[in-house]
Amino acid sequence: MGKLGLEQSPEVLAQKAKEIVSQLGYPDKPTDTASDFSYDNDFLKYVEKNDKPHARWDEVVPGRPSPLQYLYRQSAQYMMGTDFHDSLLTPGILTDDDPPPILSGMVTVTLDPRGRLTFFQAIPPQVQSENAGAHAQAADWNVLFHEAGLDAAQFKETQPLWTSLATSDTRAAWTGTWPGTSRPLRIEAAAFEGKPVFFSLIGPWTRPQRMRPDPPTTPGQRAGNLFFLAMILSVVGGAALLARRNYIRGRGDRRGAFRLACVLFATLIGLWLCRGHMVPGLEMLFPFTMAISTALFFSGLIWLLYLSLEPYVRRHWPQALVSWSRLVMGRLRDPLVGRDVLFGVILGVVWVLIFEVAQLLTMGKGGPPQFFSTSYLLGGRHVLGALLFQIPDSIEATLLFFFLLFVLRVTLRKEWLAAIVFVAIWVTLKTLGSDYPWIEGCANATLYGGATIVVFRFGFVTLGVGIFTTELLANAPVTLDFSAWYFSSAWLPVLGFAALAVWGFYNALAGQKLWQGDLFN
Repeated sequence: MGKLGLEQSPEVLAQKAKEIVSQLGYPDKPTDTASDFSYDNDFLKYVEKNDKPHARWDEVVPGRPSPLQYLYRQSAQYMMGTDFHDSLLTPGILTDDDPPPILSGMVTVTLDPRGRLTFFQAIPPQVQSENAGAHAQAADWNVLFHEAGLDAAQFKETQPLWTSLATSDTRAAWTGTWPGTSRPLRIEAAAFEGKPVFFSLIGPWTRPQRMRPDPPTTPGQRAGNLFFLAMILSVVGGAALLARRNYIRGRGDRRGAFRLACVLFATLIGLWLCRGHMVPGLEMLFPFTMAISTALFFSGLIWLLYLSLEPYVRRHWPQALVSWSRLVMGRLRDPLVGRDVLFGVILGVVWVLIFEVAQLLTMGKGGPPQFFSTSYLLGGRHVLGALLFQIPDSIEATLLFFFLLFVLRVTLRKEWLAAIVFVAIWVTLKTLGSDYPWIEGCANATLYGGATIVVFRFGFVTLGVGIFTTELLANAPVTLDFSAWYFSSAWLPVLGFAALAVWGFYNALAGQKLWQGDLFN
C-alpha cells in the first residue's frame, strides 16, 4: 500500500473532486455525495498477461496508471443503490454504476491517489432553457489535461470513438502514451454548450461499461465454478432434509441454532448500517426492506445448516462441540473456550504466513502483488463494516467446512481417509484455472491439511476463530509508517486480533499464574 502513493486522504481527494467539478462549470451544491476506493483489476490482469518476460511490479504500482482509483459521485437528488454487493450480503452500496448515472445533475469523477483526474462525466439538464446555448463558449480542453497531469502537446488529435451517456455537441480525442511508460493512452472528451460532460483516460485494458461482457473464463475456471456450485447446492439440499428430520424427531441444539442465527442477523444489519449509503428520506424504505430480507435469509440458512449437522456431530464426534456448547451457554471465561480461541488465533496466523509465502513465490513468477481491502481507507464506519463483514463470512465457511468434513468422515468411516478426500476437494477447487497451480496447490494442500488436523483435534470454535483471524489479518493494509493517514484504521484489526489472543490466553490459564513466585529467586 505504501508504494501506491496514498499521500492524500479521502477528505482531501473529495475536496479536490469538488473543485474540479466546480471549475468545469458545475458549481451548484449537490444534494447527495458518495465516495469509494477501488482497484483497476482489468489493468492488473493486462500487466500480468502482456508485460514480458514478467511484470515489474515495483515500477507498475507507483507509476501511471495507478492500480488504485478514488471514485466521487454527486447528484442533485438522493442516490440509492439497488444491487447486491459483497457476496450478496449487503444491499444499498453505491458504486460507479449503481445507481446508474442517468439523472440530470449526476456527476462522476475518478482520481488517482495523487489527485489527478482520470474520468469525468456530468449529466446535463434534460430540458434546456431558452437561449441556453446562445452565448456558450468553446470547451477548453486544456483545463482537463491540466487536472489529469498531462501535457496536451504530447498527444495527437484523432477520431473520437467513445460516447458517454451525456448528450454532447462537441467531441474530441487524442492518442499518446501514459507519462513515464510506453503504454498506449487514448483520451476521449465531449462537451455540451461549452461545458465538458465527458473525459476519460483509456488504455488497451479498458472495457466499455455499457457493452462490457464478462471476462472470458478458462475451461478450468468454468469447471471449478460448476463443481463449487454443485457442492453448494448439494450441501444446502442435504442440510434441508437432515434439518427437517431432526426437527420432527426433536433432536438438535435448537437454542444454539437460534442464538447463532440471531448473532448472524444482528451482524448483517450492523454491516448494512456501516456500509450502506444512508439518506434522510423515504428512499431508505427499499434498501431497509432488502437488508432485513437478506439478514433473515442468511440467518435461516445458517440455522438450517447448524440444526442438520449438530445432532450427528454430537453423537459421532462430541469432542468437536464441547467448547462451542459452553460458549453458547454463556460460559465465556471457560478455560476450554479460551484454549480453543487461542489455538484458533494461532491457526489464523499460520494460514496468513502460508498465504504470504505463496504470494511471494507467485510474485517471483510475475504474479500481481497482494492488495488489501479498501474499506480500511474510508474512515471509522467503513472500518467497522469491514470487521463485521468477517463474522458472517467466517460462520458460513466454518459450517460449510464442518458439514463437508463430517459427511466424508461418516461416509468413509476413517478419519485419515476423510481428511485426504477433504483436502483433495478444496485443493482442486482452489487450483482449477490458476496460473500458478503448483505454488497454489502446495499452499492450499498445506493450509487445508493443517485445518483438518486442527478440526479433528480442537473442533468447531478453533476453526471459526482461525478463519476469522485469517480474514482479519489478510485484508488489513498494515503499515509501519506512523505518519500515514490510514495508520490507525489499518492497525485497528491487528489490535483486535491481539486482544482476542490475549483474552483466549488469559482464560485458558483458568486463574493459574503464568509463572511461579520463586521463578527469579
